Amino acid sequence: MKIVILSRNPKLYSTKRLVEAGEKRGHEMQVIDHLKCDIIMEKRKPQIYYKGEKLTGIDAIIPRIGASVTFYGTAVVRQFEMMKVFSATESQALIRSRDKLRSLQILSRAGLGLPKTVFTNYSKDTSNVIDLVGGAPCIIKLLEGTQGVGVVLADTKNAAESVLEAFHGLKARAIVQEYIQESAGSDIRAFVVDGVVVGAMKRTAKKGEFRSNLHRGGTGSIIELTEDEENAALKAARVLGLGIAGVDMLQSSSGPKIMEVNSSPGLEGIEKSTGKDIANSIIRYIERHVD
Repeated sequence: MKIVILSRNPKLYSTKRLVEAGEKRGHEMQVIDHLKCDIIMEKRKPQIYYKGEKLTGIDAIIPRIGASVTFYGTAVVRQFEMMKVFSATESQALIRSRDKLRSLQILSRAGLGLPKTVFTNYSKDTSNVIDLVGGAPCIIKLLEGTQGVGVVLADTKNAAESVLEAFHGLKARAIVQEYIQESAGSDIRAFVVDGVVVGAMKRTAKKGEFRSNLHRGGTGSIIELTEDEENAALKAARVLGLGIAGVDMLQSSSGPKIMEVNSSPGLEGIEKSTGKDIANSIIRYIERHVD
């Protein structure tokens, strides 16, 4: 089988591991920079050219699309789908998950636990917005932020109002969320592949930091999910239509609270923390779905 990984950097850990896992199982692996793909639209004849050459004979793609290039990246994925190529992450699911507000609305409608969240159209009544999530401390997030960038913990109401007013002044869309005190600077990343949790880790923030992202110095350790946590992760991936997902949850006194569902989750942290071959699980998932 010929499998293409859509990645802008073949040297990234996740990209290298997927190539390694695919080749180990006898597949032809190719890494393609999706930003260098040209999309040709013609009546019943969708085509993609890469560096001047027409792409043919591809059985499946694994999209590793960065948040900053979601628009063009998903257009390339969609074109492959039109060419009847199996995508490990469907284009519509990718778009759905990248829209933080839309994904939270979908998760809420599905009855999944979430931190109480407020979104307004640059409301000047910042005091009431903060009260609606239970007051300070609270979390303020930019809708376009990734890897913990644009996420602020406001300890007091005055601080929360100042941050929210600053974001609004810059016309930056932001949401306000309740702070889950009992999570104590930790969260859970559950890695879902084809309807199964293939690995889970607990991420803990470094001293003096509330964000547990590994990119920000957090540490990961293997964890055994409770039944509620596993069910929440599986349902979140399912309702967003994701075959591959990194589901981030907070542990609270009232059960798991989903923060975000990542459609291009990195492999390095989860593989090193759990010792599990997640890349192999992804290749096997493709094998099951490609005739």
